[in-house]
Amino acid sequence: MKDDIKGQGLTFDEWDEANFPRPEVQEFDRVVERAISRRGFLGGVLAFGSGAAVMGGAALRGTTAMAQGASRFPFEQIAAQTDGTIHVAEGYEWDVLVRWGDPLFSDAPAFDPETGIPTEGSDRVFGENTDGMELFSVDGREILVVNSEYTNNDINLMGRNVENPDEQEDDAAPASADDVLRLQNFQGVTVMEVAQTGGAWEVVVDSPYNRRITHNSPMAIDGPAAGHPLMQTAADPSGTQSLGTFNNCGSGRTPWGTYLTCEENFNGYFGATGEMPTDEKVAAGYARYGISADGNGYNYHLYDSRFDVTAEPNEPHRAGWIVEIDPSDANSTPVKHTALGRFKHENAAYALANDGRLVVYMGDDERGEFMYKWVSRDVSEEGGDTSTLLVEGQLFAATFADNMTGEWVALTPEATGMEPAEIAIFTRTAASAVGATTMDRPEWIAVDPTAAEAYCCLTNNSRRGATNDAGEVLTNAGGDPMAVNAPNPRETNEYGQIVRWRPENGDHGAVDFDWDLYVMAGNPNVHAEGPYAGTENINAGNLFNSPDGMQIDTTGLIWIQTDGDDSNEGEFEGMGNNQMLAGDPETGEIRRFLTGPNGSEVTGLTWSSDRSTMFVGIQHPSAPFPDGEGVLPRSSIVVVRRTDGATVG
Repeated sequence: MKDDIKGQGLTFDEWDEANFPRPEVQEFDRVVERAISRRGFLGGVLAFGSGAAVMGGAALRGTTAMAQGASRFPFEQIAAQTDGTIHVAEGYEWDVLVRWGDPLFSDAPAFDPETGIPTEGSDRVFGENTDGMELFSVDGREILVVNSEYTNNDINLMGRNVENPDEQEDDAAPASADDVLRLQNFQGVTVMEVAQTGGAWEVVVDSPYNRRITHNSPMAIDGPAAGHPLMQTAADPSGTQSLGTFNNCGSGRTPWGTYLTCEENFNGYFGATGEMPTDEKVAAGYARYGISADGNGYNYHLYDSRFDVTAEPNEPHRAGWIVEIDPSDANSTPVKHTALGRFKHENAAYALANDGRLVVYMGDDERGEFMYKWVSRDVSEEGGDTSTLLVEGQLFAATFADNMTGEWVALTPEATGMEPAEIAIFTRTAASAVGATTMDRPEWIAVDPTAAEAYCCLTNNSRRGATNDAGEVLTNAGGDPMAVNAPNPRETNEYGQIVRWRPENGDHGAVDFDWDLYVMAGNPNVHAEGPYAGTENINAGNLFNSPDGMQIDTTGLIWIQTDGDDSNEGEFEGMGNNQMLAGDPETGEIRRFLTGPNGSEVTGLTWSSDRSTMFVGIQHPSAPFPDGEGVLPRSSIVVVRRTDGATVG
């Protein structure tokens, strides 16, 4: 701060410290020491100094020694890579299972290496930009369900009939209804049977389980928002049925064997050909969720009136949900569960409360937004009725305190001043009303199957602690300040961190929890000390930034996937391409296992039923992956196995 205090030559921070000195060891430090010494938090290498340092954004690099013990890693770490292919640890091998444009049915169009897939039949092939996925065993068959998050228009619209085809790569925006339909078909969800033939995995073309769920597939709507006037449109005056699932990012599953796909950045598909809606609630919701007149380059609103908010102001309210899909029935209708809230869902991770109620943890992937938890009213029982478990219950938002405790605050009409349907439709507003803690882009959440704890990737937040020209701390879209706080202790956080919490009495249904940070990513090669060096479990050999995807295997190892800056320069020197690492929550150690090709995000992870194979997603490679020069780059799913045939998690 440049101004001094009454000519004393002191900054406001220095003046405050001089007049209100903090003790050398604060209660915050004592809480940290207690937290990391408890069983289950041995890996808690916190990058906190004093509470004052945290709130001032000047956290210190972790000083807690990692617990020592025999390594549980079944591999040796690999080096960072900067090339156009995949690398895996020694003793493992990888191969391509499926690529964007590969056929699901024998009548699908053939992929052209220069132009891709035409519009006709574009809903009969594997979708673009693979993301979250889960594998299900149905009557002894392996059914893989995969999200297709968004499109790369410059690639996916190659070969369209335009006046100057040689210039089409520079004119990526859809220019016709045909262009829009093609993009709509490449997105959504793919359900497909996979099988091993002669030891190699492949898609079972024409399997009765195969289906594509796109931006035009029929959906049912249930929960508190179903039928509400804000959900009604000209095509669906009942407000209980819609078309399409959008920007399908992370995933989840239920104990009864269904797939949960999560709608994230849905706002970019909508725009206006005329006036924007003026209804006060609708306009406020648009501002909070980022819906603008211009859209985000998809141009749907110019060629499909459903996405024109001038004509259909309520259509955006029908996106931003958790959608349940039955992989065992290709004729089933997906269901949008409004009770789980509307926001930019990353993934959905389930647990069971001690009394058997279903718990679903969710993150809202935007700077300064919140973490959520759903707890069902009824108990989840094997073979029992599941119809109410994602419909009747309570939604909560998380608050984190500096003393390493937290609370899930119920989003009730009494607490928020909103009716149940509006809590569902404008969940962010409800969470702001109860004072939920602003977080650094909450992405994937994972529940540990071997311990009563859960983790969330907080990927980055370049606006955390930043100020405007008036010196005011920047806020999220709801006006909640994004000042530095304990679980998000760094200003302009480019590296990200992973927060971990343990529910009270080991009960995921409890409202209270303890928390710590499992890791703060950083770069000790660039920052010798301080918060941007990262926590103690970050070193020159395992550098990464922007933790995004996350799964925990049956042994308790945490698999971390990244979607960050792969320039390998400046703040990110030595990090290389995006990657997948494994972490041991008992020791805090983290090792790099896999690196992706140039330009790609490594995202989505699941296992075959016998745990012999990992399925890993490679999204939006810029390198000509996986087919080589002269072929369009294609997002893909790869299989990773041990060369000795042993299990891989």
